[in-house]
Amino acid sequence: MKLAFIGMGVMGLPMAGHLKKAGYQVTVFNRSPEKALKFQELYGGRISDFPADAAKDSDVTFLCVGNDDDVRKVTLGEKGVLATMRPGSILVDHTTTSENLALELSQLCSEKNISFLDAPVSGGQIGAEEGRLTVMLGGESSAYKKIEPLLSCYARNHVLLGPVGHGQLAKMVNQICIAGVLQGLSEGLSFAEKSGLDGKKLLHAISQGAAQSWQMDNRAETMLAREFDFGFAIKWMIKDLGFCLDKASSLGVPLPLAKQVHDQYQSLAFEDKLENSDTSVLIENLRKQCK
Repeated sequence: MKLAFIGMGVMGLPMAGHLKKAGYQVTVFNRSPEKALKFQELYGGRISDFPADAAKDSDVTFLCVGNDDDVRKVTLGEKGVLATMRPGSILVDHTTTSENLALELSQLCSEKNISFLDAPVSGGQIGAEEGRLTVMLGGESSAYKKIEPLLSCYARNHVLLGPVGHGQLAKMVNQICIAGVLQGLSEGLSFAEKSGLDGKKLLHAISQGAAQSWQMDNRAETMLAREFDFGFAIKWMIKDLGFCLDKASSLGVPLPLAKQVHDQYQSLAFEDKLENSDTSVLIENLRKQCK
């Protein structure tokens, strides 16, 4: 099976690497060539100068880029993957995008007899590197069944949730939940700092009880140490929560906590210039208020 992987960022590079190590033929493209060269140095495989070239002989083409505009740039036009993908192949978009873009791409793929799956991921850079991501998918079950072995190369959990767009809707729920957990964890740790508790002893005490979460297990100690460089930057969370808030508005669903966290991230990104810090930097907004 021949595969193309578009996007060699902190997520895409290790995901493509797992596919290559599993024995698949993998051709990659990245807009900044040095990242594609890094993939080749680490794993071998072929590098293409354009997305269309990477995808022209592929059975499955994967995308993992930044946002809706980035997806359009690598899929549309004479240099985009849809210009060369053959009928019967599959396009899998791991980018977190709007639901509308997923529906748009599905229609364009259908016109070319190409299957499309929207497939955003969760688990961060560490999950990608260790091959234990969660993938939320929308699309036809027949296409999903064909790529299940591929997904299992870099994901420990992947679920088809419904038709196209449902993967992105599920990712919105994921991000809403993360926002709430991080806000609660930030408030709890800020309270602990001000009250004089020993942070490490505190975490040892509460991390085995009902307060336990992935964020507590993986981010609490680094939050106490003011270390915020773990791959998923708040500039991307602002984008993701924006999708959540737009969709919630159209559904008439209030998301007061998600809106609060979104606004705090915007303040941290644009006023404090922390847009490239990871999402656990949320605690710094509370620390500012405690001074």
